[in-house]
Amino acid sequence: MLKKFYLGGASAANQCEGAYRIEGGGDSVADHVTDGTKDRPRLFTRALAPGLHYPSHHGIDFYHHFRSDIDLLADAGINMFRFSITWARIFPDGRTLNQAGLDHYTAIIDELLRHQIEPLVTISHCDVPYVLAEKGGWANREMIDRYLNYCSVLMHEWKGKVHYWLPFSEINILENGTGDILSGGLLPKKDQPAFAPSASLSRRFQALHHQFLASAQAVMLAHTIDPENRVGCMVAASVMYPLTCAPADVMKTQQMMMRSNYFCGDVLCRGAYPSFAKRMFQEQDITIQTDPYDDVILQNGTADFFSCSYYMSSCVTTEQGHAKAIGNMAQGVANPYIQASDWGWQSDPIGLRYYLNEIYQHYQIPILVAECGVGLPDKVENGTIHDAGRMRAMDEHLAAVREAAADGVDVFGFLFWGLIDLISLSTGQMSKRYGIIYVDEADDGSGSFRRIKKDSFDHFREITESLR
Repeated sequence: MLKKFYLGGASAANQCEGAYRIEGGGDSVADHVTDGTKDRPRLFTRALAPGLHYPSHHGIDFYHHFRSDIDLLADAGINMFRFSITWARIFPDGRTLNQAGLDHYTAIIDELLRHQIEPLVTISHCDVPYVLAEKGGWANREMIDRYLNYCSVLMHEWKGKVHYWLPFSEINILENGTGDILSGGLLPKKDQPAFAPSASLSRRFQALHHQFLASAQAVMLAHTIDPENRVGCMVAASVMYPLTCAPADVMKTQQMMMRSNYFCGDVLCRGAYPSFAKRMFQEQDITIQTDPYDDVILQNGTADFFSCSYYMSSCVTTEQGHAKAIGNMAQGVANPYIQASDWGWQSDPIGLRYYLNEIYQHYQIPILVAECGVGLPDKVENGTIHDAGRMRAMDEHLAAVREAAADGVDVFGFLFWGLIDLISLSTGQMSKRYGIIYVDEADDGSGSFRRIKKDSFDHFREITESLR
């Protein structure tokens, strides 16, 4: 099943779906996160506060536009579309099935298949049901059973229709604390910035351990329900270079790369915690509770393929006084050799080739680039959008994938983030745009929601046509 090359798009329900509480849907943690900007962080509020703007409540209204949006994606020539399921739309109270929510996603899948587009389903993407987060989120071991019941419903319902699954998106964002709230459902006692750590290290890694077990059992469940199913892991690629050739910088870079990429990757792909985990836990006073058969579960539920998001790279140094890196999973300092976007992210196509080589040599399983893109401002001029910068980034990252494949990496697909503009996760803005299809919507959620093809749409279609 993994011999075909997939070129398509990726999305997340909490960033595009909208339709808050429609047809029996419930709250997720994402529904309690406000908008922000580059300089003003998004806030998590335990109660919805009047006068604050919660972007997930409307997204780009993909919920009501999905048929026409999929028509546009098909016109662009994609052959895979990654989207996520809002868990709280399927189980609003954490226990009771909402058939209307399930039927909605079935309609999306049927529409994709009608256009011969392969669905890739992300089961959990920063959208822990709020009622389950209030009971401890992923720090509560009972979440595993709730999650597996949820998986079972999806996998039985879409047997024969969906063959590619991702249990969690960017599972390693929980490891460094940026995902405590949205990924782990670890609610703070008071309102706070959404991407600031909210839990102790032990509580965070306990939640991550439970996600590892849930992922492994989801793999086994998927194979039992349909042997044709392929289940991947998904991490946020963290590419870091030493700022200098000082041995201390090189050593620190290796340590950060290992923790950011291989801590989660080893458990999910090799079925065991990496060798450095014991020392890391001891030095940071991290304690987790395990059951006797946890090791066996992890060993028996390893991923069929590795997938990642990739947006940028950064540098690492032991020196003081350097500007910090900004962006997805950003750690370390800015790279003086790479330009930054308006939001401070340093796009690095060569880093993608470097990362794919590193990962493939480590795990030797097929790799999917599950999301990659660049957030840029767009300007509508006489009904058109000229986005040469996006086209350039598109070409450069695809060239990096081709080079990695020539290096011997078994990379079977590349999914551009968005393709249709959506809400930025990091800032909650629409003005930070990723798509080849423009959505007429302002940062405050106002607009006609009309879709407009950008120059990059035709450029992307030329690329997909060349691969046929």
